[in-house]
Formats: sequence, C-alpha cells, structure tokens
Amino acid sequence: MFKKTRLSFLFLFCCLTISCAQKNNISYLALGDSYTIGEAVSEDQRWPVQLTEKLNDAGIHVDDPLIIAKTGWTTDELQKAIAEKKPGTDYDLVSLLIGVNNQYRGYPIDQYKKEFKELLLQAVAFADGDTTKVFVVSIPNYGVTPFGIEKGEEKIRQELLVYDAIADSISSEMNIPFVNITPVSEKAKKDPSYIASDQLHPSGKQYSEWVDLILPKVKLMLNTR
Repeated sequence: MFKKTRLSFLFLFCCLTISCAQKNNISYLALGDSYTIGEAVSEDQRWPVQLTEKLNDAGIHVDDPLIIAKTGWTTDELQKAIAEKKPGTDYDLVSLLIGVNNQYRGYPIDQYKKEFKELLLQAVAFADGDTTKVFVVSIPNYGVTPFGIEKGEEKIRQELLVYDAIADSISSEMNIPFVNITPVSEKAKKDPSYIASDQLHPSGKQYSEWVDLILPKVKLMLNTR
C-alpha cells in the first residue's frame, strides 16, 4: 500500500512539474511575409527561429514560434490568413513585419497605413491586449540587392523609408518597440554574403544580425513583466 501511494505521489509530482514547466515556457507568434518565413533560407535560419534559439541559450525558455507568413503577402493578405488561422489570444510575444509587397505592387500608401494599424491592433489582441508583448520590425531595403538594383535602387529606398516611417509612427503611438534593421540590410550592397541564393532575400547571416538588434529589446520586454 505504501509503495503504491508513494508511486502515485511521485507520478502526480512529475505531472505537475511538467505542466508547470510547459506553462513557464514563452509562446511566440510571428506575423509577416517572405522575410518572416525566411524565403530562400533553411528553416533554422529564419530570424524568428534564430531569435527563439538565442533566447533559449540565454535561459529564457521559448517554444517553437508559430509563424503566419508567406512570400508575396501584402497587408490585406496577411489579414485574410490570420482570419483563417485564428491564432489564440494568450501569446507571450508577438512580432509584426509587413509591407514590402504593398510597396512592390504599388498599393496606395493610405491602404498600408490603415491595414498596418489594424494588424498591429490584432497583434496586441493576440498578446492578451498587452502592448509590452509586441514588437515591430522595419522592412529591409531590397533596393540594394541585384534584383532591386534592376528595379530602381533609389526609388525603392525612398518608398520603403515612407513605409517604415508610417510603421514607426503607429508603433510609437501605441508604445510598441520598432526595431530598425534596415541599415543591416543595406550591407548587402557591398557584401553578397548578406543576400540569399535567390539574389533578393536576406541570407541567414543577415537574419542573424537582425536578431542581434532584436534580442536586447525582447529581453527587456520579457524582463519587465
């Protein structure tokens, strides 16, 4: 009888320990387009995955991120995907990077302004209404890539600066961190190792430097709660 009681107690203790450990893990939702899904790089080189790995290395236990992103998505297409996926509302960390395809397709800038704000409000809702759990990443300047140079380097740069200014302004209004990775992306103009094999998207090396900028802000966000 004693042995059975003891075994039952140990089993219950283990179950509770595992349950608590799972609850203590940080859940992460990454929203975006090709840059978030990591077009032309391996899964482990995607920046949300690299961020998760570095947080875990720092002793901050984060589950594998849920990534809702696809190459080519505009703001309205991301909205449609979110409506289909229906993510939960209890994420500990949510990121948003979107807009390059609005610029590429020549969509009205007012559409971006409206839909970006709607997406950011959704991101906050997925974080249980807590703005301190959300951060925004700037759009990389693809104008410096071989593909971008052919399309018009300076035109792309100037248009993306407008998009980033809008995203930064809306983020600031909501007290949400805006991480400017654009200067890192512009290193690709002189160093091809910052560009993936498709000659357009960032390489794993570039994403790693994005994470170097993102990581301190996320650590601060997680430590202030």
